[in-house]
Amino acid sequence: MKKLFLAIMMAFTCTLQSNAQEIYTEIKAMAQEVIDNPQANPIIKQMNTFKLTALNYMGMKMRETMPDSTAAFLDKEALALYNFMTIYTQTLAENSQQPAAYQTKLIELFMDASYSNPLFNDTDKDYVLQYFVKGDCLTRFSLDTDWLRALKAVDTELKKRQ
Repeated sequence: MKKLFLAIMMAFTCTLQSNAQEIYTEIKAMAQEVIDNPQANPIIKQMNTFKLTALNYMGMKMRETMPDSTAAFLDKEALALYNFMTIYTQTLAENSQQPAAYQTKLIELFMDASYSNPLFNDTDKDYVLQYFVKGDCLTRFSLDTDWLRALKAVDTELKKRQ
């Protein structure tokens, strides 16, 4: 009876763990699907490459520095990253007819929100800022970002501009 109970508990725990990172896993899978699609727009591929890199970094750093954090925390951060990127692309699309200087200010707003809200305070700046320093990159964000705080910062700043 004890063995049966233990087996049921192990199966239940495995089920919980596999379902706990559903959002994180789904966003990663969607990004990978776009990257692997030879017909996908290069700009969309570039954005999804950043997203996948950021998600992989986040998962790795959470295991290293926050081993007791919950899968729900990882899911919330992944969803916030997804929403951050969605708002970023919508904002750029909605303002595509604005002067270049205005568009640059919008991009800088998102860059600043990412850079100013680190999650891990990683000292490996070469790695975490690899996209941030690329002038030709559309996703000039830090990998070390607390996406929940960055999303809130962007939302606050965009509301001020309305």
